[in-house]
Amino acid sequence: MFRLSLYPIADSYLVVIAAALALLLILLAVGPGRGPLSRRQRAALLALRAGVIALVILAMLRPTLVYTETKKQSATLVVLADRSRSMSVHDAVNGRSRWEALRNAVADATSALKKLARDFELKAYAFDAQLHPLEVSGGKVPLDDTPEGTQTAIGAALEDMLQQQAGKRLLGVVLLSDGAQRALAPRDQAPQTAAARLKHLGCPLFTFAFGQARGLGQAQDVAVKELLVGSSVFVKNELTVSGQIRVDGYVNREIDVRLLFETSPGKMEVVKQEKIKATADGQLLPIQFTYVPDVPGEFKLTLEAVEQRGELVTTNNRLSTFVHVLKGGLSVLYLEGGLRPEQGFLRRALDASPDINVSYRRIDPRHPQTRPGDLPESFRPGKYEVYILSDLDASAFGGGELKDLAEAVNRGAGLIMLGGVHSFGPGGYASTPLASVLPVRMAENERQRFEDPTRPDVHVPGPLTMRPTALGQRHPVLMLAATGQESRAIWAKLPPFNEGANRFRLSGLAPGAEVLANAGESVPLLVAHNYGDGRVLAFAADSTWHWWLRGFQSAHKRFWRQVILWLAKKDQSLEGGVWVKLPKRRFAPGEQVEFTMGAQAAHGEAIPDAEYDVHVVLPAGTRQPLRPARQEQQMTGSFRDTQAAGGYAIEVTATRQGQALGSTRARFLVHEQDLELDNPAADPASLESLAAMTGGESLAPEQLGELVRRLATQTEYLEVQQETKKTFWDKWPFFLMLVGLLGVEWYLRKRWGLV
Repeated sequence: MFRLSLYPIADSYLVVIAAALALLLILLAVGPGRGPLSRRQRAALLALRAGVIALVILAMLRPTLVYTETKKQSATLVVLADRSRSMSVHDAVNGRSRWEALRNAVADATSALKKLARDFELKAYAFDAQLHPLEVSGGKVPLDDTPEGTQTAIGAALEDMLQQQAGKRLLGVVLLSDGAQRALAPRDQAPQTAAARLKHLGCPLFTFAFGQARGLGQAQDVAVKELLVGSSVFVKNELTVSGQIRVDGYVNREIDVRLLFETSPGKMEVVKQEKIKATADGQLLPIQFTYVPDVPGEFKLTLEAVEQRGELVTTNNRLSTFVHVLKGGLSVLYLEGGLRPEQGFLRRALDASPDINVSYRRIDPRHPQTRPGDLPESFRPGKYEVYILSDLDASAFGGGELKDLAEAVNRGAGLIMLGGVHSFGPGGYASTPLASVLPVRMAENERQRFEDPTRPDVHVPGPLTMRPTALGQRHPVLMLAATGQESRAIWAKLPPFNEGANRFRLSGLAPGAEVLANAGESVPLLVAHNYGDGRVLAFAADSTWHWWLRGFQSAHKRFWRQVILWLAKKDQSLEGGVWVKLPKRRFAPGEQVEFTMGAQAAHGEAIPDAEYDVHVVLPAGTRQPLRPARQEQQMTGSFRDTQAAGGYAIEVTATRQGQALGSTRARFLVHEQDLELDNPAADPASLESLAAMTGGESLAPEQLGELVRRLATQTEYLEVQQETKKTFWDKWPFFLMLVGLLGVEWYLRKRWGLV
């Protein structure tokens, strides 16, 4: 569209024109004389002058030719193709792999891409954990034959693309993927964040999903999905290992599942094996093994499903962890009749000792169904080293169970009975085989029935303050500090037993029994003696938990640890040590490992001023130093460099004032993980959501060419109206014409004798 516009030098161009016309008339009136000039000569001069004046007026009006042009802005179309290993799964149309389907879709769109590239810039990238630029030529996008990427970092790939295309107008972004992000830090950026940036830039995201959301679907795979095992076990104790096996594509086929145990450094041996059979695809089958380790130490344990022919993934056929087999560990059976505060604090105190393993059972004599089914087996000689009976009526036992318990003590087991309404004589033990085992004598008429109130004649009311006797002050059970003086000072501060205690009569002690602690000369509280090869304690009280609540946790833990060690005849072999604890022994690649460590003296108390030298041994054998942080009486540390799969170890050496306290080592595993194929389920819903966030679309792969053609033609939003102005009064031809007219007019006048 063309138009002529005037841009006069003055606001009122009509005045300018009138002045110019007036000047012209004057010049014409004053024209050349009529003397020697002919009429034709006079007319020529007047015409030349009129032409000059006309050009001057035209220059003053500044006429301009204005026309409008429609121009299309430059823009870039970006194509992102997922080249991670999950794209190799064969769950696309006609049994093709996702990658084959992607390559075919891109190849089919080549002509459309070529046509678009004539008017727009075309950029293509493949991505996995990183973004890889592709050289596009003639609309052809070169893609590898096989996808080899170990991660799918959709969010990070979009962010990298936006950085590389910063400052450009984006026609759109085409994302070809299975939609499932599988990435480790720091490449695990959320795709939604990048989608929000695309929306802000006004750039639509067009997604094309490949693969099925059901994951492996009809693919064949056997995977160990769960491994449950205790972190520690005592030598010659049963270790229970359980797990779950998922079976895909091997319905009604027997599959061998094995338990492997590290019998020597680096050597794994099959110690148990069973067969499982799935009756439905994708079924989770439970598996359980038991194994009795006979050597102390730290050992690797692996639950493995034997690889089957045709499996796509084999890295998920096994899970491993480490188990600490404790030497000289104590197995304790704690039988409780009533739910009292004492049992909770007592168990907490013993749990603080890693070499004491407590099995707790609560039995209500009035409800036979609470009896454990394996209770008779618990009294087999050698099963447990120490037995604790707490407020448990004798009627809770059946058959020859108490006789078996008496025999176990006779053969070397330890026994302690705690005070309670249904302990000792009130509990009916006067007429049982334990009557001769316990160090106090009981009478049948002391029996306390469940429905009757507590009998005051067999119980001493509180508060009762426990103090070691002269004999007890030298006994290993009651030594609460390194010296006798320090120990007596601690005993003097311990709070009393407000609940009272069972009544032990001095005249009713067994021959050879020793009173180790009392609440006055006539109120024995702790009595000890030997029975056969075993040791026995009768403790009249049941409320040492007051010590814990009043701030004497250390004394409480030391007392109960020493009780157990003395009953097990291990009081002469008390050892301190350096320890390190991990919350688990199996970690994913890139996962942070946190641990605690410390040092303790012989009786279990922490050494707060110990200094530590800590290193992590990597799978390659190199050692990396760590700097721990102090947290109360222990140390904490963390380690993040766990990208490599394999075995790691934390090595700790402790010193105090330059003196070595000891060293220890804890191993852990970073399991081998095929991030892409362990669970390669496609996620088309995620792609659809990302496209919707940006105002784009989620399309079928065969629609790629159609989309490209549509983007190439529907570009009205890229068209801009550009106004162009053309002038001639300020160009050299106009100036040359003006000068030419003036020159000709002067030349003619001179020639005709007018000048």
